[in-house]
Amino acid sequence: MISRSALFQQLANAASFDIAIIGGGATGLGVALDAAARGFKVALFESHDFAKGTSSRATKLVHGGVRYLAQGNISLVREALHERTTLLANAPHIAQPLPFVMPSYAWWQAPFYGMGLKMYDLLAGKAGLGRTEFLSRSETLKLLPNARESGLTGGVKYWDGQFDDARLALALAQTAAQRGALLINYCAATGLIHEGGKVAGLKVQDKETGQSYSVKANCVINAAGVWVDEFRQMDGEQTKRPVKAMVAPSQGTHLVVDREFMPSDHAILIPKTADGRVLFIVPWLGKLILGTTDSPRDDLAREPMAFKDDTGFILGEAAKYLTRAPQRSDVKSIWVGLRPLVKPPDEDGGNTKKLSREHTILVSKSGLLTVTGGKWTTYRAMAEDVLDNAFDAKLLPQRAGAVTVKLPLSGSLGTNKRISDAPGMHMYGSAASEVQAMPGTANELCAGLTEAMVRYAARFEYARTVEDMLARRSRLLFLDAKLAASIAQSVATILQEETGVDPQLDAFLVLAKQYATLPD
Repeated sequence: MISRSALFQQLANAASFDIAIIGGGATGLGVALDAAARGFKVALFESHDFAKGTSSRATKLVHGGVRYLAQGNISLVREALHERTTLLANAPHIAQPLPFVMPSYAWWQAPFYGMGLKMYDLLAGKAGLGRTEFLSRSETLKLLPNARESGLTGGVKYWDGQFDDARLALALAQTAAQRGALLINYCAATGLIHEGGKVAGLKVQDKETGQSYSVKANCVINAAGVWVDEFRQMDGEQTKRPVKAMVAPSQGTHLVVDREFMPSDHAILIPKTADGRVLFIVPWLGKLILGTTDSPRDDLAREPMAFKDDTGFILGEAAKYLTRAPQRSDVKSIWVGLRPLVKPPDEDGGNTKKLSREHTILVSKSGLLTVTGGKWTTYRAMAEDVLDNAFDAKLLPQRAGAVTVKLPLSGSLGTNKRISDAPGMHMYGSAASEVQAMPGTANELCAGLTEAMVRYAARFEYARTVEDMLARRSRLLFLDAKLAASIAQSVATILQEETGVDPQLDAFLVLAKQYATLPD
């Protein structure tokens, strides 16, 4: 059982750490696991919940990046394809292969894009999940029952992967903790400690009690996603060095509708929409995800609102390829994530489609190591790169290479269920029997969610609030926001019994309304 008081007692008793990490998203958690697995003493602090931000709002794809191939970014695609295989092997209960179909509505599309996807196969090599196939018109319609028939000439089938991003983040946190890392959510980094002009630790605050702590560390890693510039600015102010922003946020919007609009186990890729963007229609946890967009944004809201143009774009483009298309009233949930895209020198960030999707690592004069950019698929390689940079900068003593390539994550267990299937016990992998042993197994709050799951989340999965449970331990807020709101009171009651703290019910109901409402 995870005791929050014990976590803070451990923090108070520690004289210092080798590494202190700001941010509990994909990047920070990946670094924590890699470092802990190599024997470093690690502490990670997340100001909200693990994967609260961008890391829980992906398109749920573990992919090499078909669009990056079109841009000629071969190195990024090759790395991502091999990392895809590693991720699927290390977390088979929450990351699995997924077949895609790209329907063709012009004579040239299937051969043109098909040859590109054959290159995808070639780059994957032994890491491939299945070979690319050219499909006839009838074969395409069989795989995509609701695809628009008018003008359809055929299609191309290829393979990528999909996953549950928030539960993968949780698995990383649990595995890192098993390796000795100290990870605390709802504990904000409020400042940097400098000694002799060098970063020597963090000031952090427990957001539940308000108590503050000073944390000494040999290496401080800034993995705060789109908020990395905030800590770079702190560093610059204390060392009297000017800091130029390195992140240009890009907003990605996703809509969720019922599976009836594409009753298939195959995802759809539309490689080029009206404005040149890619559109995915992806089966996930019993629903369909439609997305995504790539729109510049100036502010860094914790809960960014969708733009009306983006939701209209997604519904409008989906309607071009579906016989029966979803309308605004069919949308069950809408969510928005901010991508921390990296600005080139002297770039104002105006066109985010052209900004770097690769990760960037900077080490300041004072030794603050900042990492941002990248994507979920390559989180493990990013973490390895971060530690290599820390070694090169003499922030840490050199250790043996990463062991995370063949390190199964917490709960790792093969399953005959797919991520595209409705939620259930299969999402817990090898921990399913532990969940079933909890009180309340027979008390189903809604399909796929029981009282036992809520109690398990509070005791073993760091859940503190209704949002933690309904957004990231289960994914109900992302699947059906109104249904999530309807059971929120029951979840709050159980959490209060388990944790003894305010589960923030009212705040969740406000958030659920946002997820359920399209912009006018």
